[in-house]
Amino acid sequence: MLSLTSAHRYLLRKSPTDMRKGFDSLCGLVRDELGRDPLSGEVFVFIGSRRDRIKLLLYEHGGYVLWYKRLERGTLELPKGDGAVRMNWGQLVRMLEGIALEQPRTRVRWSPAPITAHC
Repeated sequence: MLSLTSAHRYLLRKSPTDMRKGFDSLCGLVRDELGRDPLSGEVFVFIGSRRDRIKLLLYEHGGYVLWYKRLERGTLELPKGDGAVRMNWGQLVRMLEGIALEQPRTRVRWSPAPITAHC
């Protein structure tokens, strides 16, 4: 079960990532480019080139978990910094919810049209 909390450590790879990559390829990026151990229990965050897709890779007891989100509208705001950036839980949540990281404001997100009942 996916259970991310503020107790986890988050590391964002700011370089655009090919979102077709799976578990093994992302583990290779973690080892080769970030110089980290994918089995460490850290959550590794990857962003697509259009900044509308995000993947989180985590090793939990028994295997890897890969969480993937595609925005229907809008983009993800990235924290300042180059290369790999350490993030906290609050920054990750604000980024996913479309709230500005520096000066909080809501970014555009897609939501389905409400269903109206016809009697």
